[in-house]
Amino acid sequence: MIPVKSALAVAIAAATFAVNAQAAGPTDPQIAAIVVTANQVDIDAGKLAESRATNADVMAFGKMMVTDHTGVNDAAVALVTKLHVTPEDNPTAESLKKGGQQNVAHLETLSGAEFDKAYIDHEVAYHQAVLAAVDQTLIPNAHNAELKALLVKVRPAFVAHLEHAKALQAQLGG
Repeated sequence: MIPVKSALAVAIAAATFAVNAQAAGPTDPQIAAIVVTANQVDIDAGKLAESRATNADVMAFGKMMVTDHTGVNDAAVALVTKLHVTPEDNPTAESLKKGGQQNVAHLETLSGAEFDKAYIDHEVAYHQAVLAAVDQTLIPNAHNAELKALLVKVRPAFVAHLEHAKALQAQLGG
């Protein structure tokens, strides 16, 4: 079982992400920074899962997070470079970065089945928060058609990640 403190941290991080994104009404450069940061958070946690997970399915999920989110970041960086847009730091991106660092720091204190469960529980909460932000804030506020199209294009992958994480969570007894 995930410790109450950890569960609360996940819930607060997810809520902060959604609230900050909605309150800010982000510009395209801010959306670019949010997208890159959100993906990097999942890449960092995925790398840790690749090396720490004891469950083969959790390890494979971590590897998939690294691969898939690196691909999204590569596409986002290519697009902003093409559009001559510089990602603009903002409170949402900073909140994501801080939350990601806290999550990795927490996960580094765990091992075995406890690590596997905490990692997957976080992935479920994180992907739910990301999807809410994509649907309610990022897509509606994206003004550039190519940026909006990229967000729409990658959304199904985030849905698939969430469903996969939920299946693993059930498998692990969550």
